[in-house]
Amino acid sequence: MNLIFRLFGVILCALTAVWRGRGIGFLENSVLRFRVWPTDLDLNMHMTNARYFSLMDLGRTDLMIRVGLGNAILKNRWQPVLGAANIRFRRSLKPFQPFTLVSRVLCWDEKYIFMEHRLETASGTAALAVVQGAFVTRGAVVPPLEVLAALGVDCPSPPMPDAVAAWRGQPLSAAAV
Repeated sequence: MNLIFRLFGVILCALTAVWRGRGIGFLENSVLRFRVWPTDLDLNMHMTNARYFSLMDLGRTDLMIRVGLGNAILKNRWQPVLGAANIRFRRSLKPFQPFTLVSRVLCWDEKYIFMEHRLETASGTAALAVVQGAFVTRGAVVPPLEVLAALGVDCPSPPMPDAVAAWRGQPLSAAAV
């Protein structure tokens, strides 16, 4: 994590929101607003590709804290990890340009939680990523249902989008064929 000051800011704001009773539900959006700083740029004078992934780490951090997973993560010594990521870049982000990072849980299966990250500008979507994440502890993956139980949530996964199923190598639904 090379965005230490942004990380501290995200954690502080997320904890403050939770303490004030403004947390979010497990399937709600986490919304963070940023600006492209000179340290985010590559030689082409737009945000470097690697920075998108670092900012998405911040989105997941905000999401985990705001949904109320902070205590469970610390108590159970869960470590959030990514198993895969798929990103599509649509527009460049220029120096000092403001943008919004919207992070949300799409669905889950018996092992992984799938999340979407959208970087939005006034001109539209700059990048869209889907990531496959999990929590691990003592070398084992924590089942998503156990994560939900820690939140007191008992609901089935939303339907897996066909694009996620195809990405995972699963058969598409009849509607997509």
